Amino acid sequence: MPETEDVVAWLLTGAERDNPSSDLPAWTEGNLAEPLVHGAAYFDRLVDAVRDLGPGDHLFFTDWRGDPDQKLRPDGPTVDELFSDAARRGVCVRGLVWRSHWDGLSFSKEQNASLDRELEEDGAVVVRDQRVRRLGSHHQKLVVCRHPEDPSRDVAFAGGIDLGHTRRDDAEHRGDPQPQSMSSAYGDTPPWHDVQLQLRGPVVGVLDDAFRERWDDPTSPASENPVAWVHDKTEQWLGRNQMDATPLPAQPPPPPPCGPHVVQTLRTYPKVWPAFDFAPEGERSIARGYTKALERARRLVYLEDQYLWSKDVAGHLAASLREHPTLQLVVVVPRVPDQEGAFSERPQQLGQSEAMTLLQESAPGRVHVFDLENHEGTPVYVHAKVCVVDDVWAEVGSDNMNRRSWTHDSELSNAVLDPTRDEREPRDPAGLGDGARTFARDLRLELAREHLDAPDDDGLVDPDAFVAACVASAEALDAWHAGGRVGPRPPGRLRVHRRPELTRLERLWATPLYRLVHDPDGRPLRLRLRRSY
Repeated sequence: MPETEDVVAWLLTGAERDNPSSDLPAWTEGNLAEPLVHGAAYFDRLVDAVRDLGPGDHLFFTDWRGDPDQKLRPDGPTVDELFSDAARRGVCVRGLVWRSHWDGLSFSKEQNASLDRELEEDGAVVVRDQRVRRLGSHHQKLVVCRHPEDPSRDVAFAGGIDLGHTRRDDAEHRGDPQPQSMSSAYGDTPPWHDVQLQLRGPVVGVLDDAFRERWDDPTSPASENPVAWVHDKTEQWLGRNQMDATPLPAQPPPPPPCGPHVVQTLRTYPKVWPAFDFAPEGERSIARGYTKALERARRLVYLEDQYLWSKDVAGHLAASLREHPTLQLVVVVPRVPDQEGAFSERPQQLGQSEAMTLLQESAPGRVHVFDLENHEGTPVYVHAKVCVVDDVWAEVGSDNMNRRSWTHDSELSNAVLDPTRDEREPRDPAGLGDGARTFARDLRLELAREHLDAPDDDGLVDPDAFVAACVASAEALDAWHAGGRVGPRPPGRLRVHRRPELTRLERLWATPLYRLVHDPDGRPLRLRLRRSY
């Protein structure tokens, strides 16, 4: 069992979560967490978990984007087929999907509406939820499978992977045969890198709680969109749309302990009006969880992130880097934004440029930012949201390293603290007596082996050796490209990520778009003024 002092040093206490209106516990013990790297691995497990549900069982899900025709295996089933089959055999299927913005802006309004309609035809209830701040979204990606007659069979999936097109990729990174529209840089079937957690044990009950809090909130799901409210009411009158949440069945007891892992479920909710019953001032436990863990960082912070946009968020990394001269930062991001066009690209590039400048100036030579490509040279879109601190604390979620994810949208992540000490040297990389933990180290090494085309962990366990291997691999691949691709391609997929450079005019017009649209602030005014979360 983990020592209480050990857990409190890394995870938020109930008071530090700072949301007394929620019943979520500070953390749970006795869980089994398993990272599922790539959408193909996650979707395969999801099919098995949902097919294991029978009459009276529960299937709850939240999603940012859902495509009903997305195949979860090469020969199916689709999302619609899997979930509709469950509903027809008596499973209680309930979903919360973001209502989304217009498809013409590269969002997924029509896809999410289609998922809603098709599942409800077979007895599920899906609510398109727009209880967000202006220009905000529900970004949580969660599936909870519960067996009230036998909670030991319960399982949940949470992380960065939507039930949508482009996500079913694997380690080869050839892309999903069902692509969504993206920048031409990523080709016809964009390669996609992502991570989801499979979770068993008491934390499944916590994730059930998190779903129920949002489902039971009494505010209309279309509260921020009067036109949508009228449209949905009309659809409801015609029998084509279930607008309001129906009562959920009684909640089963939490699953019994089944593994060693301590798991802390972290969330972001903005301050909105009408206020959430379960978070009247919003919740920023993701931001608080990150900042607490980063304060203990001494040797290595490893990040995979879709954006790394925000100078405000990067400031916490920069502070740790300045304070601890042995600390190194490795970040893996996409090479270019997912959508083309100046009004999409330039504000994002501005935010990333500011964040990278701050970090690199805070710790010259100790900040290493990379992007990925597959073996054919096509950039891989990094959608994963992963953080590993000193091979002790690991987090996988829906949140990105920006102000939007930390304050403005709804997000959900899980931090894992494994009490099992890893015996490989260095046994205590940070030198604080925390040791290295099996889950966190194994997650970092699994990702490292893929990105470096490494057959094993040799030379990757030690943080300094790992950084050196990443730098050497990326520089060798860059040199091969610069030399005209002559001779065998060097192993690895990492490329040195170049800091975006904008002209003075681009900065002038991109700055208000970045701050108001791309990376807005959802904190109460008092916290904004104090620059606190």
